Amino acid sequence: MSPKKGGFAAWYDKFAAFNVESLFVRPRKSGPARSVFINEDLPSDYFGAKGKVKKEHVYTTNQVVTSKYTIITFLPRNLMEQFRRIANVFFLAINILQFFPKFGTISPGLVILPLLAVLLITALKDGYEDIKRHDSDRRTNYSQTRILNGGGWENPNVMGEKEKTFMWSSLVPSFLKRGNRGKAGEQSDNPETSTVAQQGVPPEAQLRRPTEQDVGGDDLEFDEVQERAAHEHGGIPFIRRASRAPAHWKKTNWEDVSVGDYVKIKNNEPFPADLLICATSEEENVCFVETKGLDGETNLKSRNAVPALTHLRSASICSVKGNKYQVDCEKPDPNMFRMNGAVIMPDGSKSPIDLQTVLLRGTVLKNTDWIIGVVLYTGLDTKIVQNSGGTPSKRSKVERQMNPQVFINLIILACMAIACGIVDSILEHKDYPNGAPWLYGDNTSGDNPSINGLATFAFALITFQNIIPISLYISIEVVRTCQAAFIYFDKEIWYEKTDQPTLARSWNLSDDLGQIEYIFSDKTGTLTQNAMVFRHCSINGQVYRGEDEVVEDEKAPTGDAEKRLSDSDDTSATASGSNQKAAATAAADPIEADGVKLSGGVLTHFRDEALKADLEAAVSAGPDSDNAPRARALNGFFSVLALCHTVLASVDPTTNKIEYKAQSPDEAALVQAAADVGFVFRGRDKEVLRLQTPFADEVEKYELLNLLDFTSSRKRMSVLLRKLDDEDSRIFLFSKGADNVIFERLKPGVNEELKKTTEEHLDNFASEGLRTLTLAYKVVPDEFYEEWSERYHDATVAIEDREAKIERVSDEIEHELRLLGATAIEDRLQDGVPQTIADLKRAGIKVWVATGDKLETAIAIGYSTNLIGPDSNLVVVRGGDPEKGGRSVFDQMYQAVEDFFPESGILEDEAILTKAPSFTKDQEGGGDAPPQQRLRRVDTGVSSIVGRGNGDRPGGFVLVIEGVALGHAFDTDESKELLLRLAMQCEGVICCRVSPLQKAQIVKLVKDGIGAMTLAIGDGANDVSMIQAADVGVGISGEEGLQAVNSSDYAIGQFRFLKRLLLVHGHWSYARNGNMIVNFFYKNIICIGILWWFQIYCAWSSQYVFEYTYLLFWNVFWSIAPVIAIGIFDRIIDDDILMALPELYRYGREGKWFGTKIFLVYMIEAVYQSAIIFFIINYTYVTTSARTDGYGVAMYEFSTVMVLVAVMVANAFNGLNTSAWTWWVVFATSLGVVLVWLYTAIYSLISPGWFAVPVYGNDHYLFRSAICWLCMPLTFCLALAPRYLAKAWRFGFSPNDIDIMRWIRKTDPHRDIWHDATASTTDVHDDLRRSTSRPTSRTSARPRPSMDIQGSRTDMSTGLRTMHRGFGGFDFSTEEHGVAIRRMQTDLSEKRINALTGQTRKRSGSRLFSLKRSIRKKKPPTPPS
Repeated sequence: MSPKKGGFAAWYDKFAAFNVESLFVRPRKSGPARSVFINEDLPSDYFGAKGKVKKEHVYTTNQVVTSKYTIITFLPRNLMEQFRRIANVFFLAINILQFFPKFGTISPGLVILPLLAVLLITALKDGYEDIKRHDSDRRTNYSQTRILNGGGWENPNVMGEKEKTFMWSSLVPSFLKRGNRGKAGEQSDNPETSTVAQQGVPPEAQLRRPTEQDVGGDDLEFDEVQERAAHEHGGIPFIRRASRAPAHWKKTNWEDVSVGDYVKIKNNEPFPADLLICATSEEENVCFVETKGLDGETNLKSRNAVPALTHLRSASICSVKGNKYQVDCEKPDPNMFRMNGAVIMPDGSKSPIDLQTVLLRGTVLKNTDWIIGVVLYTGLDTKIVQNSGGTPSKRSKVERQMNPQVFINLIILACMAIACGIVDSILEHKDYPNGAPWLYGDNTSGDNPSINGLATFAFALITFQNIIPISLYISIEVVRTCQAAFIYFDKEIWYEKTDQPTLARSWNLSDDLGQIEYIFSDKTGTLTQNAMVFRHCSINGQVYRGEDEVVEDEKAPTGDAEKRLSDSDDTSATASGSNQKAAATAAADPIEADGVKLSGGVLTHFRDEALKADLEAAVSAGPDSDNAPRARALNGFFSVLALCHTVLASVDPTTNKIEYKAQSPDEAALVQAAADVGFVFRGRDKEVLRLQTPFADEVEKYELLNLLDFTSSRKRMSVLLRKLDDEDSRIFLFSKGADNVIFERLKPGVNEELKKTTEEHLDNFASEGLRTLTLAYKVVPDEFYEEWSERYHDATVAIEDREAKIERVSDEIEHELRLLGATAIEDRLQDGVPQTIADLKRAGIKVWVATGDKLETAIAIGYSTNLIGPDSNLVVVRGGDPEKGGRSVFDQMYQAVEDFFPESGILEDEAILTKAPSFTKDQEGGGDAPPQQRLRRVDTGVSSIVGRGNGDRPGGFVLVIEGVALGHAFDTDESKELLLRLAMQCEGVICCRVSPLQKAQIVKLVKDGIGAMTLAIGDGANDVSMIQAADVGVGISGEEGLQAVNSSDYAIGQFRFLKRLLLVHGHWSYARNGNMIVNFFYKNIICIGILWWFQIYCAWSSQYVFEYTYLLFWNVFWSIAPVIAIGIFDRIIDDDILMALPELYRYGREGKWFGTKIFLVYMIEAVYQSAIIFFIINYTYVTTSARTDGYGVAMYEFSTVMVLVAVMVANAFNGLNTSAWTWWVVFATSLGVVLVWLYTAIYSLISPGWFAVPVYGNDHYLFRSAICWLCMPLTFCLALAPRYLAKAWRFGFSPNDIDIMRWIRKTDPHRDIWHDATASTTDVHDDLRRSTSRPTSRTSARPRPSMDIQGSRTDMSTGLRTMHRGFGGFDFSTEEHGVAIRRMQTDLSEKRINALTGQTRKRSGSRLFSLKRSIRKKKPPTPPS
């Protein structure tokens, strides 16, 4: 952790960390547990003494605001944010001082104009940015959903008042909006808007009563055909009372949804609030939801309705007064994995509510026609918003670094003023008794030597005020605006497919892009497309590589896969109901379907000509032919793919083709691939599975006996099936899973050559970044199955230790397997992701991935994205429970440090050492560890123990930690610090199964713990808190809506654009802004330095040596152009070099372009140059007269020479510090010099007849003086000599990497740097000396090996150390113990109970896959299209 500071440093840090939004954003206080009343009045204790509903029972609205300002808070909040800048506070004090006549220089109104201009321009910029946020908020809050209306329905629950908007529409009187009624998305849609002012009650708090407008128009939907007919054939004209309108669903804005409303959601629609499920369109009232907007998981989750509410299937039933009940809920809670409550019916019966019966905002309904739910939580009370934070007021690191520099200048200014005041007072006390004429009358109470010292102090503050450059801030805003425009117009990061540019939503963070040290990335939608492609398969030792193909009628852009696949699910069911459901069911038999269409989440069909030929040969092969073994292998392989799953088969009514609906796209891809080659899964009828194969004329039927579900610990899934055939009724066990799990369960001594060949194929698949899966089977004897089935049933009904018993019994039957082959699936990444991550790592940026996916899925993506190298060492930390014999998270992390980083010094920390695991202390003392705490080493066959060298492999370390473990790690400061320090030793970190709040905590851990610059990137609502917590937040306009973009600082179209955004625009902006700022300080110091040296000769009276207008225009005309040109046009090196050599980014990451050290160097140079200019010119003019007539020179005569030289030196110095001299830079550096010469010539010609000019006639003496023309080149050269010589020496004798590359580009402009950078023996790599800011691990500096080197993996919870092949396994991504699995298990249990009273089926022998029926088959059926 960062060392604690004390004294002044601590005070300053506290001041700098002051959070303005804390004054304007009310802290979220979770209200009490709530009761939602449906069709019944609120109880009397809900009302106060005045008859109003108590505050704790008024619920927050469903309006969600990500913007910072409102009409009321804009002015005070923006001013407070701007006055966090010390310079603004100082100039306000100086301007107030000059309003007093004693200290006035010119008009006070004119004096304050620069400050007002700075505040105004910054406020306009901030307001424009916030208007964009309000636009995004309106698009979200004005999204449409369906709520119950009519039929006498009234919602008694009371809602709070919505926030006022910043937009123009909020200022328009309501009577001017009436003409716009009927337009979707306008606030005037609500007819109750005008009642707010009249009754003082917000419309959300009133009982919603339908009007005649409510039951007319296109925004209504009816459930029953009779109600729709009554509405369309004259029912409405006779309605006089709203309560007589038939119950219907009315489209309403999201922000107008209230707690207690009935809401109807259709397929592929998001949920506007947290809902309790009443009924769904599916059997058993089950629905499927996509939760990637919450937790990033790509697989579908199953949810079920509350049994007591399943009769509420239509609007008319929901509106019946008799259907009343009460829902008791816990108070709003950010825990996304917990929900407690109960439904209380009128008879007092209770039905429990848990997360399985609730649909959360941020999720999307999938594979379900419709659901009806009741709103429980809205707006700020929803779990997704609870996990996000308010819109932060971010300040760039450069701006934060400027404050200490401004503070240093303030101290210098105070010292200068104090010195002038003290010396002036001393001199007056000395000279007044001697009768000094300039002190005549200085003996009054308001004018005497003592009080004049204070006056001189105040005058000095005004005289030297330019030491604090107020124009710097406005210049920075102008420059950053231009930099945002450069980003916007950069076609290299313009997403052509959607015609979307990269957008800078926060203009003040451009330089932060060049200093990023850590990137925190979401997975789904950010790194991956959530779309699968079945690439290869290995069957009986033969590899079949699929052809890249996209079916014409389903062709769609690859990058937009999720949208296309979602749209394909969107059927034409605009009016749902029981009649439509019945019609759809009648025509939805998969047996009669014409073919198979692409499933959701699957990009292409699987095609392979060699496989097609082998299948044709296998179909015609006899049982005793040479081709029979391959035929059996092909039949068995694809039978396992087509039957070992939980996929549902439905029929698309528009195409009459089968569509597979799976909980995860990978399972769908497997079943789809089997169907593509002719093994078509034709659906299931409870326990009977139907399979069409090329080897049979009729559809084969299998009885599902048992389903051994996939879990993260089992890493495999198995099904036990009985073939329903008079000739063949054997029992088969089909298994699929990770290769190491399947291999160690194979029958020993059988097909060892096949096993070896398959392993080689798996290595090849993994080297391509594909996710692999191994398939096996065996025939189970009837007698063994009967005995095993009893043991399995006893385990499933066990009260204690049920999961462990099921695991042990399942493992008994999953042995003696026969290997069939392996599959390879590509989890399609976003374009350019692997190369982008590899280049970011080359730039020295550490990439962390935070995802809600399972551990194996996260690891698989880590390999495919280059986050984990093939030779990396994984350190896995799980959420252990010490009470159950597991190792605590702290113990796991401590052991990891002890094993892999013993020399890091982490274990020397007293806080960590005092909490060291007890077994470690015992071992140090010679004792033995407790059995449950020992680091266990398990031999698992193929995944054997790695010997001594484990952890020392050349790929470095990657930490993988689960969300549960993170929760424990954040419990104490010691474990949090240990986690941080362990993570710092690793090249990357993968956090899986994390909540949105944990994502933000991870970012803050690094950001606050080591003070590193962080960037968070994501595309969903679950990434908002992480994006807001980071120094820079980047949102991807992806498939999960605009929530991430709305809360981001930069919006991009693809993850790959992040490379150019950081390496080019970020590096340029940081170098430009840093260089501009120090040059800005420099040019002001050189001017103030000349004024300061003059105080020696004016009795320290704070007088100006220059004519005042020269000083007034110093920051406006004379010296402003070069520094702005640096900020806009400077280019340290060309963009193609920065892209080809990411290592150059380290100069920004390490803060080389700006800091206090550079600031002090420039300040010293400015003081030196001011001394050269003042003293050489002053002594030259003083020693001999510059006039030909011999008279002495006037002050403004020689001081004008000083001004001219100072302007030329300042502009030339700025030019020397510019890397790229373009015509714009030449123009900027020349502009101030030309203007000051023209001004001097013209200003000196103005005669007193026009107005008083103190330098009238100065040109007559100035331009004719030989001393003038001698002093100018002399002082110019002497002033610039140190900088010029230093730059020349460094470039010639000690060049850095940037200098080298600039020289290469200058001498060989046509050299292909990109080609050189990728070559192993290039001169560029010989020249570049790469280094990093801090070592990442013991092995990070070792060269990257070839792909055949394998890494290792250590699970700290068990101590298991294994070798792996990149990714040696497959993650099913299914919901463990979900509703779909539980329903299938229930059906099997019921079947078993019924079977106990029936007769035992006659069994046959234990043959292998039979080909008897294939002999009668002449040719295989055409694979479905």
